[in-house]
Amino acid sequence: MDSASRRAEKKIDRSKMSKEQDQEVLDAYWKRNVRLLTILLSIWFVVGYVLAIILAPTLNNITFLGGPLGFWIAQNGAIYIFWFLILAYAILMNRLDDEFDVKE
Repeated sequence: MDSASRRAEKKIDRSKMSKEQDQEVLDAYWKRNVRLLTILLSIWFVVGYVLAIILAPTLNNITFLGGPLGFWIAQNGAIYIFWFLILAYAILMNRLDDEFDVKE
């Protein structure tokens, strides 16, 4: 079974729910939303602050693409990771919105 059909099976139809059931579904949606944000922001913190600032002097002892690794992460790597996090957030939130039948 492919992922699209699995997502279609998991999709929640909120139109046939009572107010209490709908609130439970929205609470579950919010909980998963906060979990996703926590994971993505943790990755952002580790790359943006821990690797690029705190561990940069240590990482500078390693050569990467002809230069110090700590410098490369601070100047280039962190930006690539940030772009990846934005893309991942957009894709994962669209899937979550579809699964919980939450439209903009």
